[in-house]
Amino acid sequence: MGFRVIKTAIAALMAVLIADWCRLPGPTSAGLLAILGVDVTRKRSIRTISARFFASVVGLLFASVLFHFLGFHYWVLAVYILTAFPVIVRVGFKEGIVTGSVVVFRVFSGGEMDVHVILVQIALLLIGLGSAMVVNLAYMPAADPQMFRIRKRIDELFSKIFREFATTLRNPNEVWSGKELIEADKAVLGGIEAAKRSLENQVIHPNEGWSVYFYMRKTQLDSIQHMMHLVSQVYQKMPHAEMVAELFDQLSQDVLTESYTGRTEKLLADVQEEFRQMELPDTREEFEMRSAILQLCRELSMYLKIAKKDKAPSPISERSQSVNES
Repeated sequence: MGFRVIKTAIAALMAVLIADWCRLPGPTSAGLLAILGVDVTRKRSIRTISARFFASVVGLLFASVLFHFLGFHYWVLAVYILTAFPVIVRVGFKEGIVTGSVVVFRVFSGGEMDVHVILVQIALLLIGLGSAMVVNLAYMPAADPQMFRIRKRIDELFSKIFREFATTLRNPNEVWSGKELIEADKAVLGGIEAAKRSLENQVIHPNEGWSVYFYMRKTQLDSIQHMMHLVSQVYQKMPHAEMVAELFDQLSQDVLTESYTGRTEKLLADVQEEFRQMELPDTREEFEMRSAILQLCRELSMYLKIAKKDKAPSPISERSQSVNES
């Protein structure tokens, strides 16, 4: 049973009890409105509940005019839909059309429309949607544990990818399926969505640290895909490839640490300096492979710069844990 189901049950029970205590007719209607009002995040809850309340008020105004002049006939409901729905959408309360329709159809079933009926319906709206608002704002499950798990998964996949790069550079005949890239992409997208939900739950002083982290990983993943293409162009064993393989060995360890170590960056600078002192290639094949390796080093440098630029603020949570940057 999901947490949202539990919240819905609490909100519905609260609304019914309050409506019954106020001796309003049809207290179960308040429970139904509470069910419609429960949402997944705090900010979204505020937006949707506001839209549902005001859409219902607009719908009641339209219904009061139509029922007064045209009577309580089934075809009048069609007229209501044709006239009220466009207005509700135009004034920006589209999310409340269903809730407003529930209220209007309930009034239609009663066969009576006057000021007292309108006030009763508004009271039920306030109690039902208000109960949903209270439950939504009172507690939302912490998102940090979930995002820590996603982060760990992404880091492990990145580490595996870098180890595969090192293996392929040392042995071009090595076959790699590349499934970790697909899994990493799914994990990063999942992390981005989780970070968005977390921000939606932070009404005051939102912390965008997780969004920065997962978007950084998304950008780095694009860089990794380019690096994979360059690695595939090194089809023979050569000393330059062995040196770059050591870079990826180091990076596969650095990516698992909780802070930017700078070790890979320093090693990369040493490798690039050593490349400058080497003799020029003798054959076209060697030239092409060394060119690919040089581009690979540049792409790796960009990968590391992304990590340094998008360093997330620490602490990112109450446990004072910072995001990975390598």
